[in-house]
Amino acid sequence: MSKKSFEEAMKSLEQITRVLEDGDLSLEKSLKKFDEGIRLAEFCNHKLEEAQQKVDLLLRKDDKLVSVPFISSGTALDEDDV
Repeated sequence: MSKKSFEEAMKSLEQITRVLEDGDLSLEKSLKKFDEGIRLAEFCNHKLEEAQQKVDLLLRKDDKLVSVPFISSGTALDEDDV
């Protein structure tokens, strides 16, 4: 799975979600799909953590590295916050 891109993994995860939501699979097939989905979610999470670490390294303030927490509420940070 390491050769799969984040975008490909997300697309696969979305497809698995749709298939499971349809409820047309047997229990055994559903469990296999669920397991695959868990592995894809872990892969995506790992990729996001790697990206966050890279972003943290790129953020600078007064020539020092400054880690700024990600705000998921959709609000932007002011320059004073950084």
